[in-house]
Amino acid sequence: LKMATTSNITLVIFLLSTCIKMLFLPAYKSTDFEVHRNWLAITHSLPVSKWYYEDTSEWTLDYPPFFAWFEWLLSKLAVVVDSEIVKLNNLYYSSWSCILFQRFSVMATDLVLLYAVQQYCVQLRKKVNQDKYTVLLGILLLMNYGLFIVDHIHFQYNGMLFGILLLSVVRIYQERYLEGAFWFACLLNLKHLFLYVAPAYFVFLLKNFCFSEGRHGVLLKTFSIFKFLKLGILVIFVFLMSFGPFIAMGQLGQVLSRLFPFKRGLCHSYWAANFWALYNVADKMASILGKKFGLWSVSPAGGMTSGLVGEIEHQVLPSIPPWCTILLTLVAILPCLVRLWTSPSPPRDFLRCLVLCGFASFLFGWHVHEKAIMMVTIPLCLLAVERKVWARCFTVVTFAGHIGLFPLLFQPAELLIKTVMFVCYSLVTLIGLFIILKPPKEYGGGILSFLTAFERSYLALLCFTQVYCCFLHPLLDSGTHYPFLPLLLTSVSCSFGVIWSWAVFYHDFIFAPTSTFKPHTE
Repeated sequence: LKMATTSNITLVIFLLSTCIKMLFLPAYKSTDFEVHRNWLAITHSLPVSKWYYEDTSEWTLDYPPFFAWFEWLLSKLAVVVDSEIVKLNNLYYSSWSCILFQRFSVMATDLVLLYAVQQYCVQLRKKVNQDKYTVLLGILLLMNYGLFIVDHIHFQYNGMLFGILLLSVVRIYQERYLEGAFWFACLLNLKHLFLYVAPAYFVFLLKNFCFSEGRHGVLLKTFSIFKFLKLGILVIFVFLMSFGPFIAMGQLGQVLSRLFPFKRGLCHSYWAANFWALYNVADKMASILGKKFGLWSVSPAGGMTSGLVGEIEHQVLPSIPPWCTILLTLVAILPCLVRLWTSPSPPRDFLRCLVLCGFASFLFGWHVHEKAIMMVTIPLCLLAVERKVWARCFTVVTFAGHIGLFPLLFQPAELLIKTVMFVCYSLVTLIGLFIILKPPKEYGGGILSFLTAFERSYLALLCFTQVYCCFLHPLLDSGTHYPFLPLLLTSVSCSFGVIWSWAVFYHDFIFAPTSTFKPHTE
């Protein structure tokens, strides 16, 4: 009965979200639309041996082999719908048949996300049998603002990918560890950027599957070489299925060079709301002050504020090489990995550690896209309904992360769409969390009452900043004197929210005792 109720609730939400997505069929589409069309053409028109060498288009294949095979499967359907879609030299082809096919393919693959959400809600109902939790989680995940913007307007397949991630997490919760490892290994071979959260999987599975835990921590003498080999063989098998053909053809180096193109530079052309955005601003301010007061000479060549994607030197502060971002990311995740290993580690702590790994990759990673914030916001949805401090972190980082996606839709025609959708999703989030976190007898104080005064002030300032960027700046400046200012303000203002949420969530993970889920508790 519980499963039937959960399935019905999530299915209704999914169908409603699909109807809304269909309204966006003729909406703006980014170059990612052509990227995936080109990948359909590559995998359909060329033998496997040429997939990772083809460069007719600038949008070369740079995802792992499993995603290439996924595109190959889609191409078999695409050629039936419109054979022009899969022609290699038919660059930027976007007939209505092409648009409908690619848009509907994203909606269809969202079924993976639906299944994962249903599975998690069934698991949650074993601890709290209340429909309001299922409804809120269904809305937060199946009608997620970030996924709407990035997948169904901008164009990508993140719904499917995060569905696989959530399914892997559910299997961990169910103590079906090998299945959890299998799905995550498949995910890594669909999109390699999930490699950032792999340390959480490694530590948790090594501790909970290969060792036994006593009263005072892991008992080293209980290490099971058989379980370790079984886990290792499973993961290696998945990777061999993916990379094996390219290893056999001597193309592993070529594939890896496509997957890890470090020559793209520290920051994307539009800065993600992370630590490096603040670093870039500090560099620009230092160069301005240095030039004004004659403190140091500044190169007239474009700094990181020029908006270019390639390798560009900072003007005053030290330029950041790729190894530095990797080192900072490892340093940022090390304490939470130690905490995961040394303390009692229920699956909930694994999920908390996974979120922290996502935070670290977004804040300190190399050439981070603004879309990568979903590696934090999507899994954090699962925790937001459980404790007040997690709901606070989720609310702040979701506001900051979603506003950070605004520049993806830069055309005036999309201004109303992204604003209304953001307001609706944010209101539902706030109202839902308010209802869940406070018993009915304690209602009062407004829907922001579960946040601190500082967090409420920050959200108000963040929204005011966006009112200026979206509505006032075009009227006051007309894009002539300071065309970069809205992007700069968006990146910097959102960065503070992401960093604040990370710090609060990290402090809670390190110092708060491992807790069990109790509704309406701190």
